[in-house]
Amino acid sequence: MRPFAQEFEFARALGLQMVERGDGRCVMAIDVNRHQHFSPQGAAHGGVAYSLADTAMGGALTSVLDADRWCATLEIKFNYHVRVGEGRLTCEAQVLHRGKRVANIDAKLYQGGRLVSSANGNFAIFAAPTPE
Repeated sequence: MRPFAQEFEFARALGLQMVERGDGRCVMAIDVNRHQHFSPQGAAHGGVAYSLADTAMGGALTSVLDADRWCATLEIKFNYHVRVGEGRLTCEAQVLHRGKRVANIDAKLYQGGRLVSSANGNFAIFAAPTPE
């Protein structure tokens, strides 16, 4: 399994936490709080859930890539089902298909045992840049 970047500053700034990862799966979570994550409308900003899903989907894919391969998001179709409030938001991501250059990944986000969002995305797979 290719290691997942532990020093991922964007994820750390949001408060994303790795729960488990391996065999094309990744579970990540965030503890949503109104002071850090809410929009003026009194719910978590949609970018919080999207960022959690995007990061977990990348984690799922990199768990099955060799160390010399990287990935990047090509597109994600994201569905917001219900509002996200304060509390733990968990994302479960699973690689559905991995080709040579593109992988398709599914994600489901839960809060309090309730499905709040779902996503499906395509990710590019490419050679890691060589160090200069």
